[in-house]
Amino acid sequence: MGMSTGGGGKRAPVSEINVTPLVDVMLVLLIIFMVAAPMMTTAVPIDLPRARAERIEVENETPLITVADDGRIFLGRDEVALSALVARVSAHPVVRREGKLYVQADETVPYGRVVQIFGLLKEAGVTNLGLVTDPAGGGAVPAPTAPTQAPGGSVAP
Repeated sequence: MGMSTGGGGKRAPVSEINVTPLVDVMLVLLIIFMVAAPMMTTAVPIDLPRARAERIEVENETPLITVADDGRIFLGRDEVALSALVARVSAHPVVRREGKLYVQADETVPYGRVVQIFGLLKEAGVTNLGLVTDPAGGGAVPAPTAPTQAPGGSVAP
């Protein structure tokens, strides 16, 4: 499959693109990104409680509150003091626009601490709260479970 660029003889240059190396490189990059993408879902390693729940699609712009096993609180990758949690969460554009937030807590965190944080999130304007669990039981952070909403639009702890 050659194209003649003129000249009419047997020595005319043939213009042909070999795409095999390009396809090989693209497939290798695709595999690398497919393997690396699940590892970049969270910045705080925690052991999530196991639960039988249906997976939902995660919206990357929705903020994620993480409560580590030592009680530290993170908004995304940034550590937040309990006293500053309401201000930081209420300033987030997704919370202001949709009232939406995901929460994940290490399974060793006391229930009272998590409920305390739920109360603060309600003050911050969160009306649609997704609770993250580990349906696989493998310790990896999966997609959050379906958001729960209490009657009247309040957060369901």
